[in-house]
Amino acid sequence: MSAAPAVRSLVLVLGDQLDADSSALDGFDPKRDVIWMAEVAEESEHVWTSQPRIAVFLAAMRHFRDAQEKLGRKVNYTELDAAGNTQTLAGELARTLVKVRPERLVMTEAGEWRVQAAMTAAAQAAALPLEVRDDRHFFQTRADFAQHAEGRKMLRMEFFYREVRRKHRVLLDKKGEPEGGEWNYDHDNRGSFKQGGPAAAKLRAPLLTKPDATTRAVLALVAKRFASHPGQLAEFAWPVTPEDARATLRDFIEHRLPNFGQFQDAMWTEEPWLFHSRISAALNMKLLNPREVVAAAEQAYREGKVHLASAEGFIRQILGWREYVRGIYWKFMPRYKELNALGAKEKLPEFYWTGQCEMNCLRQSICQTLTHGYAHHIQRLMVTGLYALLLGVEPQKVHAWYLAVYVDAVEWVELPNTLGMSQYGDGGIMASKPYAATGKYIDRMSNYCAGCRFDPAKSTGADACPFTTLYWDFLLRHETLLAKNQRMALQVKNVARLKASDRVAIQARADEIRANGGSPLAVGLLGI
Repeated sequence: MSAAPAVRSLVLVLGDQLDADSSALDGFDPKRDVIWMAEVAEESEHVWTSQPRIAVFLAAMRHFRDAQEKLGRKVNYTELDAAGNTQTLAGELARTLVKVRPERLVMTEAGEWRVQAAMTAAAQAAALPLEVRDDRHFFQTRADFAQHAEGRKMLRMEFFYREVRRKHRVLLDKKGEPEGGEWNYDHDNRGSFKQGGPAAAKLRAPLLTKPDATTRAVLALVAKRFASHPGQLAEFAWPVTPEDARATLRDFIEHRLPNFGQFQDAMWTEEPWLFHSRISAALNMKLLNPREVVAAAEQAYREGKVHLASAEGFIRQILGWREYVRGIYWKFMPRYKELNALGAKEKLPEFYWTGQCEMNCLRQSICQTLTHGYAHHIQRLMVTGLYALLLGVEPQKVHAWYLAVYVDAVEWVELPNTLGMSQYGDGGIMASKPYAATGKYIDRMSNYCAGCRFDPAKSTGADACPFTTLYWDFLLRHETLLAKNQRMALQVKNVARLKASDRVAIQARADEIRANGGSPLAVGLLGI
């Protein structure tokens, strides 16, 4: 008679599941259970991942390991440069199972379809049961969203958001109605900086986390092992522990949330953080619980420290958009990843990987991204995302770039935001219309256009803003399709008013830009 396995449960913990209260750890017995974690190159190479993103995950994973071991829990942990590392999650799990034959595998559901499939296949190959538990980090389960979506011909975040706010009693008055009488204060949250810029709004620099010894070791490893990858680590200052994440949250609530609402869409040269929170990566790695984030923002409003519009605008990002995009991801995957409603086929311009671009708005947003692994939501949606949309870049290529470069990118949140909202690749599942605009939008919301040689008001000519040229070209290319969308009616009517000669000139210049790899031709080369 064979002896019973020494290990009851091998608990699989992925790099975006660093939650000490994770469902996977329910019932954990230090005498019979073991945590399994692995650093593998596959997770940094299936897309050409930036150095800041690699570093933030590895540093957070090592800190989580150390914290679990301090609790007396055994952790079977493979570091990236360990001898024999197969450099894939499935390979490392299989290698572990040869040595450790548990009765079962346990995990919280993964944040990416690809990873969940790999873990499931590895368990099947080893003929071991795999228990996949709901991720209670989120306010809503996948089943909750499925119930919300059932029978609806069209899904919209606003209706979902109201439902979830009522369910969890967030920002409601004593009668159970929305605080202030409105569900959404977005109309109050579209301000741009005046001449004095963010300094005039009393912008205060955020709390930056100084790397400790563990993080410094990771930074050295990443710099050596992934030297050819984009980005840099000189200014790495992300929170990689729950304690640092909470300190970052407190700093935001006290010093920047009061102005977050008004200026959440604004942009400014050489100001990467502005009034934003810097907690998205911590949230998505689960160093922070969204309930404590929402509670902190609501408390600040209740105590009179923050205007309702700011508190609601921030809470909507967490309780609304974050939960909603996760629901969209799991409802429509795996086919969602392949959608391309506009038939976009262009390559991603090379300058997305270097920041070497003549257009100041793109240069600012991309260089900031490569330096910090971060850009705020309008820089992503209305600068880098907008340009790719107007240029006609294949949405899967845009998705791969966003997943690669941002420290907060986990596929469940990144893919619907990129392919759906930014690129309209899903044909309207995420957004009711394409987010298409001329360079004048960027001019209104930033100081990027000042000093740039391109004029956002012009669509043709040597000094025409490529955003504006490509905007009109986008409408011309998709005029028939967009005419069916009621929210695009005014824009389509404006297209109809264009003279035939203007149409030809716009399309000719747009073709020049595409032929030049997505960049406008240098002044001296125009018309050759």
